[in-house]
Amino acid sequence: MFLAVVTSKQSDDASSDAALVQRLLRKDMLAFEQLYDRHSRIVYGLVLRILQQASTAEEVVQDVFLLLWRNAAQYQAGRGPFVPWLLTLARNRALDHLRLKSERQRRREDQADVLPQIAQAPQYEKQLDEKRRAEVVRGLIGSLSAPQKKAIEMAYFEGLSHSEIAAALNEPLGTVKSWIRNGLLRLKEGLIAAQ
Repeated sequence: MFLAVVTSKQSDDASSDAALVQRLLRKDMLAFEQLYDRHSRIVYGLVLRILQQASTAEEVVQDVFLLLWRNAAQYQAGRGPFVPWLLTLARNRALDHLRLKSERQRRREDQADVLPQIAQAPQYEKQLDEKRRAEVVRGLIGSLSAPQKKAIEMAYFEGLSHSEIAAALNEPLGTVKSWIRNGLLRLKEGLIAAQ
């Protein structure tokens, strides 16, 4: 039953895409915006995988959707769904860009022996992973008891010693050490479980 629902939704999306392309033939800007909103992410992902450079990938995605705006009549619903056609268009544009880039680079190398600068692709996965870990740590700290949380914050964010924390909280030194030790163990276990 679930498979039938997914298949039905995909079928609805495909027919909806075909209807939007028909409206696009009449230069309907709203149809263009809907197609862009619906498919720009997947087009960007494909182009980025090919080009390995975010800014260039963004330019090619703009190119692809500009081509779609100008040449919507090239899509024929009878030959297949819209998304594979759009992804083929994006792939071809990305490969054209690579060919053009390599041709320009070859010409430059023929003219001079200067090495081109190497651009490093953004590390989106690393940024997302760091953000996810920070959210996990915040959640784990929030799950600690109030005394554990306060003692750990004073030790690690204010730089106080265990004795200073005990004096500030008016608690025995052994109790403060237990709060910190047990709190850190809970944080460690939570981080291990989250991996």
